Amino acid sequence: MFADRAKIYVRSGKGGDGHVSFRREKYVVSGGPDGGDGGCGGDVIFEVDEGMNTLTNFRHIRKYCAGDGEPGGKRNRRGKSGDDIVIKVPAGTVLKEFNSGKVICDLSGDTKRVVLLKGGKGGNGNQHYATSTMQAPKYAQPGQPAMELEIAMELKVIADVGLIGFPNVGKSTLLSKVSNARPEIANYHFTTLSPHLGVVELNDARSFVMADIPGLIEGASEGAGLGHDFLRHIERTKLLVHIVDAASTEGRDPIEDILTINRELEQYNADLAKRPQILVLNKTDMIGTNTDDTESEDPVKRITDVFAPKGYEIFPISALTGDGIKELLYHISTVLSTLDQETVVFKPEMTLDRASLDAKDPYTVSYDAEEDQYVIEGPRIEKMLGYTNLDSEKGFLFFQSFLKDNGILDELEALGIKEGDTVRMYGHEFDYYK
Repeated sequence: MFADRAKIYVRSGKGGDGHVSFRREKYVVSGGPDGGDGGCGGDVIFEVDEGMNTLTNFRHIRKYCAGDGEPGGKRNRRGKSGDDIVIKVPAGTVLKEFNSGKVICDLSGDTKRVVLLKGGKGGNGNQHYATSTMQAPKYAQPGQPAMELEIAMELKVIADVGLIGFPNVGKSTLLSKVSNARPEIANYHFTTLSPHLGVVELNDARSFVMADIPGLIEGASEGAGLGHDFLRHIERTKLLVHIVDAASTEGRDPIEDILTINRELEQYNADLAKRPQILVLNKTDMIGTNTDDTESEDPVKRITDVFAPKGYEIFPISALTGDGIKELLYHISTVLSTLDQETVVFKPEMTLDRASLDAKDPYTVSYDAEEDQYVIEGPRIEKMLGYTNLDSEKGFLFFQSFLKDNGILDELEALGIKEGDTVRMYGHEFDYYK
């Protein structure tokens, strides 16, 4: 089964902690600090693999983690950096933040490789903190934490032309006639369970890529049938070729079919309904074969009378016999030459940096009247306390700087805290002084 969506968890590597140590040399009573720096954590990298065309691999493996940096060692030894993890995806993959649905990156066009999450920087060893007044610092900087994220991946095929229409109107037959694509063709609904791409080569005109999009049905824009699974695949196309069964071989009214499909496009994405669209009236070889009424109105004329005044260009064809196909292909090529040649790329709606991801870990600042204490809580606070050495002067100043930079001290001031008041954080209590 074709897979065009996946959800995965990614995590960059944690930076290695800096090391605390001192030189121990013969005849040297008190050597200076020689703690080495921690190694950097590995990055999470996404890269286009031109040989891939589905997201099937991500159904089986859903967790991807880069390597952590090693801690520093004595004698100024730096820890080894963690290994990057490179995740291969097909061209046209859009990465979104899972909870918000916002686009992070579109691996299309010129974007073939992106560093999505940076590994944490390694912490400084205690050699960096020696001063004239503190010649034996017992503090080293912890490595930066890993960055983690849940990602929704969507594959949106890259094609110039999208074939749309109800099931069993001849889209697959047309694509197989005009390109090297070989979609499965049978006389029942939803034979096509995945988009098929084919390159249409023309001798003296511009060639183009055509995509056979699985048949839509009424309610597709609301997720009915295969609707949402495949509507996304026409979002990149520059031109829509709308195919209808002019002969009504299944008893449907072709005019109503056209109106229904366009209604679904409008409801799913208003921009899609505004894309240039060519109406193709297929199965003209079968007109009149399903009725005894030889005097009934010509369906090609009936459809043309309704839609030509609305500006639609209309091409009667038979995908089975080949009638009218050549004229259609050359017209498509001409129309494409007048449109923007750049690949449709979805713009990022959010950026991934430490500040933006940390914002997902909220904190609260409140006053506990019963204990007469100010309380700071939240995942970010607990995480910072976990890798900060509060027993050292440098470590305490480091944590105090964190509280200031994140506006927590301002919130305490807004609650009316005064010097000498007590602040409580996960078992730690401090007197507040500016």
